[in-house]
Amino acid sequence: MGKASTIRRADPGTFPLHRVLQEDGSGLLDGVDSEFLPTEAKLLEIYRAMLTTRVLDERMLKLQRQGRVAFVGLATGQEAAIHGSGAVFETEDWIWSALREGGIAVQRGMPLREYIAHMFGNAEDTAKGRQMPNHFQCAEVNFPSWSSVLGTQLPHAVGAAMAMKRRGEPHVCAAYSGDGATSSNGFHCAMNMAAVYKSPVVFVVIDNGWAISVPSAKQTAAASYGTKAKAYGMPGIDVDGNDALACYQAVARATARARAGEGPTLLNLRTYRMGGHSSSDDPTRYRDDAEVAHWESRDPLPRLEAYLKAQGLYEQHGCASWREELVEEVAEAVNHAESVGPPALESLVEDVYAEPPKHLRRQVVEALRIVAEKGEADAVEGKFPL
Repeated sequence: MGKASTIRRADPGTFPLHRVLQEDGSGLLDGVDSEFLPTEAKLLEIYRAMLTTRVLDERMLKLQRQGRVAFVGLATGQEAAIHGSGAVFETEDWIWSALREGGIAVQRGMPLREYIAHMFGNAEDTAKGRQMPNHFQCAEVNFPSWSSVLGTQLPHAVGAAMAMKRRGEPHVCAAYSGDGATSSNGFHCAMNMAAVYKSPVVFVVIDNGWAISVPSAKQTAAASYGTKAKAYGMPGIDVDGNDALACYQAVARATARARAGEGPTLLNLRTYRMGGHSSSDDPTRYRDDAEVAHWESRDPLPRLEAYLKAQGLYEQHGCASWREELVEEVAEAVNHAESVGPPALESLVEDVYAEPPKHLRRQVVEALRIVAEKGEADAVEGKFPL
């Protein structure tokens, strides 16, 4: 079987997409509506967040290849879609993420040490080492954990938004998914219920053209995922997901609509996953090198960087030093994470019951005895095969 290609399907030149930036980032397109464009401060926030995610992904992949962390789901190439949209949401809004949006938690204030503690699953991991790496959670920034099962976070987002509406709170839920999740039951249920009840939800599909190894052409007969919105009775728009300003503007409009009580919107942000689906995937088995090269030339990070330079903001704010600073910050957080031990064995029975029942407490005592006699390395026979 030959390799599939998504170049034609997802090329911004072959399908009408909402765009703001010139392809080379040198300026704005002619006739761009200035409403809802990011402020100077937001532009810098978006760029730093994109750069942070790129630096984190580069380091996490190296750690995974060295056997120091178990699993990584890279966002390389998708940073404009993730952080251009993520910059819109306010402190009290809730972010329901999928695999690659963990950087939004950092963008909203999650400490790097907490992010990396989760990747190691150590004693400082808020999930206590129980959740698969790259499945972030941070209660302080309204960023719940998510399940690897596609689309399950979407009904949760709708339910939370319905609760906000009933309480009279002016908040919004962001419901992120990949294009693969659009084929899930959760996507259909969430879209339908959100539209019926006019829930303040913004559905953001990060459309990178691939559901692991399944290209969009084998997943849907629709012209785009954005067109699916019409059947549910809500607006839908396709956006150039490598254009950070377009992503911000489109999501800002949808969010304003949701806050005004007008209901949900579906945003389809067309971008590309430059690496594999995860550290367990080999994309060379199903993608052409020409396709990857085509999208690498559209890298959203230098595109936004070029715009900041054209506006004089890059030099004015010392952006040239940011990468080196971030590399050092990440290195410090990694060093700290590796100095922290694993979660206590006793934590295995926590968080299920208010008080662990006697039979679980007895099992903990027995487990501690075995570890004391044999040592932890001999008592634990294997690792989850990630």
